[in-house]
Amino acid sequence: GGTLTQYEGKLRLLEIAQVPKAHVDEFKSVTKFKIFNTNNLWISLPAIKRLHEKNAMDMEIIVNPKTLDGGLNVIQLETAVGAAMKSFDNALGINVPRSRFLPVKTTSDLLLVMSNLYSMNAGSLTMSPKREFPTTPHVKLGSSFTK
Repeated sequence: GGTLTQYEGKLRLLEIAQVPKAHVDEFKSVTKFKIFNTNNLWISLPAIKRLHEKNAMDMEIIVNPKTLDGGLNVIQLETAVGAAMKSFDNALGINVPRSRFLPVKTTSDLLLVMSNLYSMNAGSLTMSPKREFPTTPHVKLGSSFTK
């Protein structure tokens, strides 16, 4: 996960892999960082084309140490598409309610959004008004559903 920051007059995306280990707990604090990146991007295609033609898309490489299943330590080099926002003039972030953020990263998440717990309403998934509790149920599947 990441958050938006302002640095040198430009809006930037700061990902957890870019945070020094000594500050990760602070970075994860919802008290200190109240805004979370939902990874939704609206980008002008002509603006991307202009930046690409000028070779002006400046994106940091994120060094992300990982351990493979066999115990082998590797370094994964990645870029975050949101990091390109610093290359655009007048980039902005929009605050949306937490209810608009519904990530699907696991089979359990997919099961929830495909269930009758949610319905499609004007292009958005909304929780069923029949639900008596405002939180989503916790679905825990066996380990064979994790990969």
